[in-house]
Amino acid sequence: MTINELLEGRKTCGCGKAHICPIDSVVIGKNACDSLKSLCAEYNNILLVADNNTFAVGGEKVLAAIGNKITDRVIFDTTSVLVPNEEALAKIEKGITDKTDLIVGIGSGVINDLCKHVSFGAGLRYYIVATAPSMDGYASKGAALILDGMKVTTNADVPKAIIGDVDILKDAPYEMIQAGYGDIIGKYSCLNDWKLANLVNGEYICRDVLGATYEEVEKTVKLADGLVKRDEEAVAALMQALVAVGILMAYVGNSRPASGSEHHFSHYFEIVGIVRGEDYLAHGIDVCYSAIETAKIREELLALDDISSFEYKFDREKYESNIRRVYGKLADEVLALQNKLGWYDVDRVKVYREKWSEIKALLADCPSSAEMQQLTEKIGLSYDSFKSFYGENKIADAKLYAKDLKDRYSVLWMYYDLLA
Repeated sequence: MTINELLEGRKTCGCGKAHICPIDSVVIGKNACDSLKSLCAEYNNILLVADNNTFAVGGEKVLAAIGNKITDRVIFDTTSVLVPNEEALAKIEKGITDKTDLIVGIGSGVINDLCKHVSFGAGLRYYIVATAPSMDGYASKGAALILDGMKVTTNADVPKAIIGDVDILKDAPYEMIQAGYGDIIGKYSCLNDWKLANLVNGEYICRDVLGATYEEVEKTVKLADGLVKRDEEAVAALMQALVAVGILMAYVGNSRPASGSEHHFSHYFEIVGIVRGEDYLAHGIDVCYSAIETAKIREELLALDDISSFEYKFDREKYESNIRRVYGKLADEVLALQNKLGWYDVDRVKVYREKWSEIKALLADCPSSAEMQQLTEKIGLSYDSFKSFYGENKIADAKLYAKDLKDRYSVLWMYYDLLA
């Protein structure tokens, strides 16, 4: 489906839900920033939000289109990593006056999430001018933030306009192009998780959204050679895929079409990195590598021929001890989330036993770890670099405890239930 077709939504669907996309405009192409002049025609007091780097690459074009309407600016200092936390949110909130009628962000993941959250809380519309084809959250409803040290997704609305100027996007740091490709390639993992959650827990699934997301993944796989060369058409196509997946998330009202076990790994590496003061990779790159790890987990599960004698066993004392070891000062919040969910009190193993043949067929319907590694290498990412960057112990902990950061079932729960 094209972006314009997705923007129209679907009043009826086989899943029983109507799919609505509240985004007004998506403009991706050369000189896309020129469209801001007409898009901002009805606004007169615009708050511009960027950081030093994103303003440097996109500010001139934005100012040329709407400069006289920008009455306030919030430009974050990039001498340190911009974290989407309470401090950053407060800085944008202080830039809003009773006259502000629109927020325009220039940036990618963090700037987008900050503007999304603040605009929703203030009841304002916002536009995002993308500076990198780095992630699929441009069009998603939730805002990924770090509040009280925890990675959370808050309720928010989508931007009313997404601008992807290819002249800006193609010159993004190559790591960010790799990240966008990786974020899409990781959908092989999360879509399998979605089907698994439907089979094991009866979770809602939309087969049309599932199929449309797969289409975007298959398109993106073919872009690798062009992305390496920063080919304009390939970069534009990647940006379109990222926005399309975001719209598909909006269709179902959550991130299921785009986020599963591979994202749980990525969130784990980020949160543990922040807690311990350790480095972590760009989100999409982590997702790309982590999809190899989740493929390996599926292969371990597929190696179990007969689970008829398996019983669910849970040692709470050992579990809590490991959560405290892994998450440190955030352990109480992680434990509180899982205690609230009560998932450790549920015997899922009996469900696995009853549906094992179906489960194995589903797990096998996903690229192997070797195939995922090949896709990763096409964009210039080395799996060995990932392993050496995080080390075996941190990766092993992620396999067992990354799931505890979220309230979403994935193959990580099955791995814990059967192989921990």
